[in-house]
Amino acid sequence: MAVRLRQAVLVARDIDAVAESLRDELGLGAPFDADPYVSAFGLENRVFALGDQFLEVVSPVADGTTAGRRLERLGGDGGYMLLFQVEDLATVRKRAARAGVRVAWSLELPEISGMHLHPADLGGTIVSLDRPEPPESWHWAGPDWTGRAGTGAPGRLLGVTVAVPDPAATAAHWADVIGADPVPGVTFVAGDRGLVEVAVEVPAAVRRGRDGVEIGGVRFSLAA
Repeated sequence: MAVRLRQAVLVARDIDAVAESLRDELGLGAPFDADPYVSAFGLENRVFALGDQFLEVVSPVADGTTAGRRLERLGGDGGYMLLFQVEDLATVRKRAARAGVRVAWSLELPEISGMHLHPADLGGTIVSLDRPEPPESWHWAGPDWTGRAGTGAPGRLLGVTVAVPDPAATAAHWADVIGADPVPGVTFVAGDRGLVEVAVEVPAAVRRGRDGVEIGGVRFSLAA
């Protein structure tokens, strides 16, 4: 696929409590928690592998952070960011510029190149577009996924729901900027809270007959 949803991110005041809930409720393994880049955003994080996709929780450790402001706006924990894998980052950058969407951050490494699109311009939530090398790797998940495919917990990330004031207009805007119509794995609904739901497939023993569970202010719908 030219565009693929690869990671969903939550923001939490108590990162360890939410990380523990993710492990307990979704059958995840130990997270990667030594990302050298998140400190530049005034954050700490935990990244969990689910199949070859990822769930992350971040928390501010400094004043004046985007994550801290997000917690204040939400009045608590909630959705924060989505990361998509793309084949041609240069073309997406041109699309963003043409659509008037600012690049809030970018980084080029041998193992991955990525950029964050400004949520005020794109709408809905922060979006990161990333090109890993090789494609099955994911440098943001740590050494086990740098330059190669690691091993995640059984399951996969099926999709996400993003609540925005004008779902149709936002869906069209994302499609134009990202270059996929519709953007794979994303459903837009009416609202104003951004990322509100994550759908995951987990083993039946992990699902335990449940349709869903709330973790960190986000609903996780469960399929087996």
